[in-house]
Amino acid sequence: MSDRNGIFAGDDPFAIARAWLDEAAATEINDPNAMALATVDADGMPDARMVLLKDIETGPAGGFVFYTNYDSAKGRQIAATGNAAFVMHWKSLRRQVRARGTVTREEGPQADAYYASRALQSRIGAWASRQSQPLDSRGTLMAEVARQGLRHGVNPARPPFWGGFRITPIEIEFWADGAFRLHDRFRWARPSVHAEWDVTRLQP
Repeated sequence: MSDRNGIFAGDDPFAIARAWLDEAAATEINDPNAMALATVDADGMPDARMVLLKDIETGPAGGFVFYTNYDSAKGRQIAATGNAAFVMHWKSLRRQVRARGTVTREEGPQADAYYASRALQSRIGAWASRQSQPLDSRGTLMAEVARQGLRHGVNPARPPFWGGFRITPIEIEFWADGAFRLHDRFRWARPSVHAEWDVTRLQP
């Protein structure tokens, strides 16, 4: 596409997304890697929440990776449907990235390495929290944190119920703010995760 240049240029949408995220890291005040993750439950009711993107894998097998408790509401919803969508919006850059696709677990050495890189308190917290389940008081939670800290010590292993999810998109849209609401939008789409990308400029 002849006019896909500047910030939209490139043959790998994951590399473009990573470049935008790197720019945002220098301008956003907090959490430039925050993304609104959308899922649906077993009844088809949509749900959304903010999560932190931890990796953008480039190339033909690229994807977007985040980590969570597999037994959380989002984990159960992803397990039921195998699909998810997200949007990342950076006010300082006046840009956003949207994507939707299939989701697989990342629960191998990559997940172990990320878990080990977290603060000890966060690693113990992953063991202590029954994420999305009812909680009678914060005191109960903190008592469980203390109990799990004594149980697992200073080098806890990654919980089997905690790990990564990789979103492998079939659609990615790059959006940049334009004067008078005449935005620039390019959609990368493919019929399956193994197919070639087709790029289309969209109306604002």
